Amino acid sequence: MCGITGLFAFTDSGRSSLAGLQAATDAIVSRGPDSQGHYVYDAVGLGFRRLAILDLSPCGNQPMTDESGRYTIVFNGEIFNFRELRAKLQRKGYTFKSHTDTEVILKLYITEGRGFLKKLNGFFGLAIYDKEENTLFIARDRMGVKPLLVYRDEDKLMFASEMKSLLALGVPRKLDYVALSHYLQLNYIPGPATIFKGVKKLLPGHYMFIRPDGKVVRKRWYKIPYDPKKVAKNRLSYEQQQAKLVELLDAAVARRLVADVPLGAFLSGGIDSSVVTALAAKHTPHLNTFSVGFADEPFFDETKYANLVAKMHKTNHTVFSLTNNDMYEHLYHVLDYIDEPFADSSALAVSILSQRTREKVTVALSGDGADEMFAGYNKHMGEWQVRNPDWKAEAVTGLNLLWDVLPKSRNSYLGNKVRQFQRFSRGMLAGPKDRYWDWATFVSEKDARNLLSPDSRRKVSKKLADKRRRDILEHIHADGDLNEVLLTDMKLVLPYDMNTKVDLMSMANSLEVRSPFLDYKVVNFAFSLPVESKIDARMKKKIVQDAFRPMLPEELYKRPKHGFEVPLLKWFRNELRPLIEDDLLKDEFIEAQGLFSVDSVRELKQQLFSRNPGDVHARIWALIVFQHWWKRYMMPGAAAEARTSLATSASQS
Repeated sequence: MCGITGLFAFTDSGRSSLAGLQAATDAIVSRGPDSQGHYVYDAVGLGFRRLAILDLSPCGNQPMTDESGRYTIVFNGEIFNFRELRAKLQRKGYTFKSHTDTEVILKLYITEGRGFLKKLNGFFGLAIYDKEENTLFIARDRMGVKPLLVYRDEDKLMFASEMKSLLALGVPRKLDYVALSHYLQLNYIPGPATIFKGVKKLLPGHYMFIRPDGKVVRKRWYKIPYDPKKVAKNRLSYEQQQAKLVELLDAAVARRLVADVPLGAFLSGGIDSSVVTALAAKHTPHLNTFSVGFADEPFFDETKYANLVAKMHKTNHTVFSLTNNDMYEHLYHVLDYIDEPFADSSALAVSILSQRTREKVTVALSGDGADEMFAGYNKHMGEWQVRNPDWKAEAVTGLNLLWDVLPKSRNSYLGNKVRQFQRFSRGMLAGPKDRYWDWATFVSEKDARNLLSPDSRRKVSKKLADKRRRDILEHIHADGDLNEVLLTDMKLVLPYDMNTKVDLMSMANSLEVRSPFLDYKVVNFAFSLPVESKIDARMKKKIVQDAFRPMLPEELYKRPKHGFEVPLLKWFRNELRPLIEDDLLKDEFIEAQGLFSVDSVRELKQQLFSRNPGDVHARIWALIVFQHWWKRYMMPGAAAEARTSLATSASQS
């Protein structure tokens, strides 16, 4: 697990950007604190930061060049079947100087060309330069676990694991207003767009092959093999499906236990992390497991269930008990690391868990990905009910006016139910594409537009916004089934919310996180299953729960899934109130900035401090994240001011 950056110049003007390579590499030091390296040849520069996981010797350092001196690679990620691939190459007569997966990748590219990607089981962002042909090859893993950003103009192409590295290389900071509009709706920015015009996220399962004249070949080398006709012909019984899932996931877990550094697992107390822990404990006696508890938020505290799993599987379990003050004190660390607006507030808990876990291990397994492919979210149950309506669904829809007036909040059981009923009743009346988008967003397109200033609204191309939305929703059809919704989650929610959150927060703390559910063999199998194997009127994530029931405490099946919510509302009304009213959302700053409507932001603040704030805190948080980002990256010299603002807020609490 590392950080990579680099550029390929097409002109003399482009070569001048090579001067920024050291700064670009330094910008991603937390992704690789163990060592750094550079390769510069003619018009190409490659930068690397290493977090040593395999072969801790200098032989594993990058950039890595083959014996001939022709090919050089920088690689971020892990290839879990590299030993098997290495053995095959050795049988063909190839020798190796290191025990790394990096050297295996390099030799595979040399021997097999771009098609070698299909042989890799793992996650990655990589770049390989061919000195003789003067070409650059960059690629990203199937599920988008590892990020890779690309900027190209007529003079050069630049790439990096994180935006801050590209900024150090000198990419222009021109706001993409369509991306801003989607951020205000989703709380994150869906790819391939980024917050900056010209900077793109290389899509999951894609590669680029760049020639010295600037011509680029783009290709999708992997897509989830979902075919409704083949699913309909699936002849495995439900019992056989369960057995196959256990077999595949057990193998995926075993593959991810290979490391030359201490390793453990996140254990939240939910089904997914508990399954991963149960399987990992079979292969690793006294497995290290880690949970966070929320002392001040008992509604969200699941450590009781994590402890039951740890006891059942005899893991070496550590619980980090956090107070709201612990989380608040960590807030700046999270805001300061974000280099593109990202407002999933649960990133705060992931960051603290990663920070505390990193004190004991360098690698942690997680249960990420299961919800998206096996129908684990409440919205999936809502979708199932819309497609299979009964009297309860009709009753909820019939009380539309009541849900509109009752208080709604994610921070209480009743308030959350009202919120869910309102969204469900609205979805019942919508088509599948509009319903998906409504349930994926926090804010409607109309409300997001109204939040912008008149000048900003004019800069949001409706044609481009609609195209990006259509691209996201391309798999959903009026005559389709719920698997299409899950496929869309794998295209949108997984890479740009969940994977982004885990990658950013783990890498901010120099921790590698591995997700067995995202093994491509598990994913391919998941999308060969019919909807009824995943969800019914009684149960979400049905096959996962049924298949692993013998391995888990029965208590896990007797309580609702809570997820986690940061106590934003409490902070906004207390500790962070000065930051809101006197700095980031101050009328004068909003007006001078010119991006947002002063009146609309003022209305949000009024609602926030009213008796019925509803879910406005999620919108306020998105604005705070953006404004803090704006001061750091769009206002030279304002970073220190942003830091002082948070420090002042903390001292006043």
